[in-house]
Amino acid sequence: MTQKERMLAGQLYLVDEELAAEMRHTAGVLRQFNSEPEPEARAALLRGLLGGTGRTFRIEPPFRCDYGSHIYLGENFYANYELIVLDQCDVRFGDNVMLGPRVSLFSAGHPLDADIRNTGLEYGRPITVGSNVWMGGCVTVNGGVTIGDNVIIGSGSVVTRDIPSNVTAAGNPCRVLRPLTDADRAHWQQEAARWRAACGR
Repeated sequence: MTQKERMLAGQLYLVDEELAAEMRHTAGVLRQFNSEPEPEARAALLRGLLGGTGRTFRIEPPFRCDYGSHIYLGENFYANYELIVLDQCDVRFGDNVMLGPRVSLFSAGHPLDADIRNTGLEYGRPITVGSNVWMGGCVTVNGGVTIGDNVIIGSGSVVTRDIPSNVTAAGNPCRVLRPLTDADRAHWQQEAARWRAACGR
């Protein structure tokens, strides 16, 4: 197996020239992206870099990632400023995901043994984020985590384990606070109806 194949399989690997060249290419694309003022031109750059995107998505600059080719965006994805994705393994987002500023997703991991860690060996674990997920600002998601559908993650949370669907969760480490209920939906449907009536929409 190549070092890249080992990385994507979640095995120990060492960055070699192939991986280093990919990261240099990604750094160049991101320099263009982060200095480009036009949203459509930024989206075109990301379509050529990322593993896959929906038809509509938006990432506000600055944006940082290691490879980009292991990041998959669903439909209607939005990320506010300073998104960081370390994509040593696949990082996949469902539809209608909204990320606050300074959200970080780290698929990269390092050995617990210092002697081995100091050799530069590392590994990755995939991250999966479901549909209709909202993460507040400064959320960190660690490798190996799956977040279900229709989830709200509170600002500043550190997500170290899986989060089930249909809940609000927060904290360090992040934990489920309560389920999202029909009463929540009814409340926000009512608030939206009031807004539409007040604004004539």
